[in-house]
Amino acid sequence: MQRLIALWLCFAPSLCLAECPEWPAGRALAETRLLQHQLAEWDDAYHRRGVSLVDDEIYDQARQRVQLWQDCFEPTSSRADPLITVAGESTHPIAQTGLSKLADKAAVAAWIAPRSDLWIQPKVDGVAVTLQYRSGKLVRAVSRGNGSRGVDWTDQVRKIPDVPSQLPASIDIILQGELYWRLSEHVQAAAGSAGARSDVAGAMARQTLGADTAAQIGLFVWDWPNGPTEMQARLDGLVAMGFQQSAALTLPISTFEQAAHWRQYWFSHPLPFASDGVVLRQGKRPDALRWQAEPPHWAVAWKYPLRTAVAPVREVEFNIGRSGKITPVLQLEPVTLDDRRISRVSLGSMARWRQADVQPDDHVAIALAGLTIPRFEGVAWRTKARHEIEAPATEKYHALSCWQASPGCDQQFVARLAWLSGKKALDLPQLGPATWQQLVEHGAVTGLLDWLALDQAEIQRIPGFGETSATRLIDSFELARTRPFTAWLHALGLPPSGDATLASDWNTLASRTLDEWQAEPGIGKTRALQLRAFFTSPEVLQLRTQLHDARVDGF
Repeated sequence: MQRLIALWLCFAPSLCLAECPEWPAGRALAETRLLQHQLAEWDDAYHRRGVSLVDDEIYDQARQRVQLWQDCFEPTSSRADPLITVAGESTHPIAQTGLSKLADKAAVAAWIAPRSDLWIQPKVDGVAVTLQYRSGKLVRAVSRGNGSRGVDWTDQVRKIPDVPSQLPASIDIILQGELYWRLSEHVQAAAGSAGARSDVAGAMARQTLGADTAAQIGLFVWDWPNGPTEMQARLDGLVAMGFQQSAALTLPISTFEQAAHWRQYWFSHPLPFASDGVVLRQGKRPDALRWQAEPPHWAVAWKYPLRTAVAPVREVEFNIGRSGKITPVLQLEPVTLDDRRISRVSLGSMARWRQADVQPDDHVAIALAGLTIPRFEGVAWRTKARHEIEAPATEKYHALSCWQASPGCDQQFVARLAWLSGKKALDLPQLGPATWQQLVEHGAVTGLLDWLALDQAEIQRIPGFGETSATRLIDSFELARTRPFTAWLHALGLPPSGDATLASDWNTLASRTLDEWQAEPGIGKTRALQLRAFFTSPEVLQLRTQLHDARVDGF
C-alpha cells in the first residue's frame, strides 16, 4: 500500500522515487507535525509579511513531502491551507484558479494529445493580482489571497507605472495577471529566480510604495476572464489596451514538440522577468462566473527543471583517503535533478559536515555544480527524532597513518594501494581498488608491499581468481619492479615536492636536512617538514628496506 501511495504522488517530480518512511506511528505523527509547523511559518512570513524565508523549490518539495507523509500515515486527515493567513477581506470578482503542475514530459504529452486550440506563455515568477476596471478606470486591485478573497492592493497598484489607471477604451473588464520584479536580460537557466518573487512580494506588503520601487514592478496579464471567447480576440484586445508584452508572449501551439521548444527557449534566453516554467492553456474555457479557486482542467503549468532538489539523508559515510583526509558523504534517498538520478553527495570536509550538522533523516538541498556534479547546498529542514552519529577521530588519520590493514585502517590502506597502482604512480594494469580490496579481504595483502612476494598459486586460491586472472596479476606485479625510482617515490606517497630536484637514489634524498629541502624551488617550511617526516618515518623506512631487498632501482 505504501508503495502505491508513493507512486501516486509522482505528479511531484522530486517524490517519484520516494517511499513511505518506516516509522512507528508516534514518530510519523511528530515528524509530520514538525514539518507542518515549519511550512506554516514560511507561509505566514511570505504571504503576510512579504518575506521569503526559503527558496521556492525547497518550499514546494517540503509541501509535497508533508503530503506524502500524510497520505502514508493519516490518509483521512484534512490538509493544511497554505493561504489560511492571507485570505484578506476583498472578494475577487472572478476566482483566481491556480494551476496544477505536470510532473514530466509524458504527463505534458498526455495533456496536450486530446486538446486543440492550445496556447503557451511563460509562467512569470511574481505575485498574482486581479485588476478590475469600470468605464476604463482602475477601481480595484486584489492580491491572489486564497483565490476567492485577497488583500486590497488598489492604492499600491495605482502607483505602478506599468499598470494603467485609465484604459484607452471606456469598458468594464477584469484582468488577472502577475506583478513581477523587472530584471534586465534575465536568463532563468543561468541565474534562477534571483529572489525576484520575494522582492515584489515584499514591496507589495509595505504600507507605502515608493516611486522608485513602483517603477521596478511590471505587469504580465495572463488572462482576461470576461473577455472575448476566442483567444486571438482577447490578445488583440490586450494589445489595444496597451498590454503588448502579454500578448507577444502568448503563442499558439498544437504539439508537444512545440511546447517543449518554447519551454526550453524561454528557459535559456533573456526575458525581462524571472519565470519558473510555462503555462499551457486552452483558448476556449468555461464561462468565468463558473470558475472556482482551484486548479482548472483547461490550464496547467509545466515547470522548468529543478535547480535544487530536497532529499532525506539515509546515512552519513566517512571516506578516508590515502593522505588520511576524511570526507563525509551523504547517502540519500534517490532524487531526480535535471534528468539525473542522485543518491549521494560529498560534503568535502569534516569541518563543513560539523558546521552543517547533518544527521541521518535530515532533509538536505542538492544542486548540480556545472550541471554534472551534485553539490550540497545546506539542510532544508531537520527531523524531530535526531540520532547523532559517531565520526572517525580526525587525529588518527594523516599522511603517515595506516600502512597496514588493521582495524579502522581498511579504507586508508586500500586507498594507498589504489594510488600505488594508479596512473600517477606505478601505472599497473589489472589493479584497481576492487582488486586490491579482494586481496586485502582474503588476507593476501596486509602490508603495502606484501604483494611483491605473492606467487600465482597463492592468488589462485583466492575466490574470484582463475589461472588467467592470476597470471595477469603476476605480470602486473613484475612490471612494478621495472618502474623508475621517481614513480616508486610517488607510489609510496611522497609529499608534493614542487620543482625540487629529486635525486635518483633514496639515501641522497633521505639525508637532506630541513634547510636543504627549503633551499629547493617551490619548497617552504611546511612542505620541508612534511618531506623530512616522510623520509624519517619508521613505516616508510621499513618499506624502503622491502624495496631494497626486492632489488628495485634507487632503494
